[in-house]
Amino acid sequence: MARRVPEVNASSTADIAFLLLIFFLVTTTMNVDTGLARMLPPMPEKNQKQADVEVKKRNIFPVLINMNDKLLVRGEPMDAMFLREKAKEFIVNPNNDPNLSEQDEKDIPLIGKYRVSKGVISLQNDRGTSYNMYMEVQNELVAAYDELRNNLSRSLFGKPFDKLTQDEQDAVSKAIPVRISEAEPKNVGGK
Repeated sequence: MARRVPEVNASSTADIAFLLLIFFLVTTTMNVDTGLARMLPPMPEKNQKQADVEVKKRNIFPVLINMNDKLLVRGEPMDAMFLREKAKEFIVNPNNDPNLSEQDEKDIPLIGKYRVSKGVISLQNDRGTSYNMYMEVQNELVAAYDELRNNLSRSLFGKPFDKLTQDEQDAVSKAIPVRISEAEPKNVGGK
C-alpha cells in the first residue's frame, strides 16, 4: 500500500508575499535628491538677438577646482575655509580696491542709494572633482551671499533676511544679487 504524502496548502503564499511587499513599500523611506537652488534667467523670446556681454576682468572672481580637489581662486591656491571671506570681500569691495569688483550706485526701493557689485563668481571644476568638494565650494559661495544679505537686513531692518517681508527681501536681493556662473566641467587633469 502506497503511502500518501500530505500536501501543503500554498494557496495563500501569493497573498502573504503581496502583503509583505506592500508593508515594505509603505515603511521604507527613500532619500530625496537635493539640488542647488538657483534662479535661472527667463527664456529669451524667439526673435530676440543674442548679444555677447563683455565683463571686465576685475569683475570676475574665478574659482577652479581640479581633479585632486584643490582650489585655485583668482589664480592662487586657496583652502576652502578661506573662500567665503574672500568672496565676501570681492563682492562688497569696501575699500574700492581696483583689483576687486566694481560697484554701481543704484537707487533701490526701501533702501535708497546703495553700491551694488558688478562682480560675478565664476565656478568651474574638473570632471574628476569629488562631489563633496564641489558641494563644499558651492556652500561656501552661497553662504557668502547669505551672510552679506543677513548683515544688510539686520543693519537696515533689524532682522535676518528670512524674516523680512517680500518687499524687503526683494530690496535686499537687488542690493546684493547672487551672481554665480557655473561653467561646464572640463577634463583638465588627464583622466
